[in-house]
Amino acid sequence: MNRPLTLASSVAGAVVVALDGTVLTVAQPALRHDLHASLARAQWTSTGYLVAVAGLLVFAGRLGDRYGHRRAFGVGMLGFGAASAGIAVAPGVGWVIGLRVVQGVFGALLQPATLGMLRASFPPDRLRTPIAVRTAAIGVAAAAGPVVGGALATSFGWRAVFLLNVVPALLFGVLALAAREERRPPAGTPLDVPGALLLAVALACLVHTLVTLPGATWSAPAALLAAVAFVRHERRAPAPLLPPDVVRSPAVRGAIALLVTASAALNGALFTCVYVLQDGLGLTALRSALLSLPLAVCLIGAAPVSAVLLRRAGARAAVTGATAVLGTGLLVLARAPGEPAFAAGFALVGAGFGTVMVAATHVVVRQAPAASAGVAGGLQQTAMNVGPVLGVASATVLMGLGPDRTPMAVLGVAAFAALPACRALPGRPAPTGSPGPDDTDIPVPTPAGPVVGRSDTPHTAHGVESGPYARSLGDHEH
Repeated sequence: MNRPLTLASSVAGAVVVALDGTVLTVAQPALRHDLHASLARAQWTSTGYLVAVAGLLVFAGRLGDRYGHRRAFGVGMLGFGAASAGIAVAPGVGWVIGLRVVQGVFGALLQPATLGMLRASFPPDRLRTPIAVRTAAIGVAAAAGPVVGGALATSFGWRAVFLLNVVPALLFGVLALAAREERRPPAGTPLDVPGALLLAVALACLVHTLVTLPGATWSAPAALLAAVAFVRHERRAPAPLLPPDVVRSPAVRGAIALLVTASAALNGALFTCVYVLQDGLGLTALRSALLSLPLAVCLIGAAPVSAVLLRRAGARAAVTGATAVLGTGLLVLARAPGEPAFAAGFALVGAGFGTVMVAATHVVVRQAPAASAGVAGGLQQTAMNVGPVLGVASATVLMGLGPDRTPMAVLGVAAFAALPACRALPGRPAPTGSPGPDDTDIPVPTPAGPVVGRSDTPHTAHGVESGPYARSLGDHEH
């Protein structure tokens, strides 16, 4: 695919997934009433999806590395759209839960591919803007989802919300499969099926534990045992699922930790604010939603600003400042005396989270070798799926232990506690042609592995460019 179509497809995939989650939240009460389902079974329409997608993201990313991200994206989008259409005509809640699990499988396939396609199509020094555009689109989808879902559910019933994504999913899925793959994936990239199964069990059991607290009994020890077995397997495997050049990178580990922390803080705070605003201050659901609009506006606005900050200040400074802004916003929400203070707190949280998401994602995608772009995308998406579940679970427990605003204060402190992880991120970019002190030892990914230094020039063999950007480095495509 050419670059504009690649970017459009990446944005479409991210928006389809973001819309699916937000519209279901609004439509779930109507679904439960119409299908005469218990609260527990209705909740499994969300839990089943989360368990499936969290467990398979990294392995799905490896499939993209081996068979092509475009192909993985196309199959994922077509399957996601077909599952959505099936849910719209499901005769009972059991069918809905089963199809949501299927939807999670295809969602896991397409999500890492949205980042893998960008990494394969754009040179590393041009990734900032595509990732910022993708993040802004996710912010728009998250803000519009509840409104669109509420309007559809009210006017046409809960089944209509699942039809929302069918057309774009099928359209972009067909386009992806019909387009020509510009770069063939490395032949023989190992899949490490045993490692994939162990990681899937560990992540799925972890998510199950978090979403069923405090009632989880078997899934917590199962997650721990699977995680220990996975680590032992990876250390001995000749071709591990998580390539050493990815997981041993301090920058990648720091960025993943910050994405988990930031997404947990955001979603835990939003979960808490619903009760504080409606039960504590007596606001209606509509007024509460309007009061939180500054969060969505600042999150969307932070995306293009983040691209500029990355270019001028570097990821370390951008993420450090953004994490501090996020933590400050959470502390403001924890102490807000009235609506103006809540609006200010929401704005700070949105600006901080939006910047962290763009900058940390850029680090994960750029630092990973092109041959492992799918795995890197899977790790980023895993962080963005586990983080919210962890945040909501933590907020639920903390609300039972103290005042309603306790979770926001604790999550704000957690954001500040994560600041040391920012030191592992790349510093300010050096002027062209001269590596700076902060960037000298930062590996620049190429298909053949990490190369010391900041040069984005591909390897050459006998005078012929052999990197993935051989067709584009000499032109002026943007």
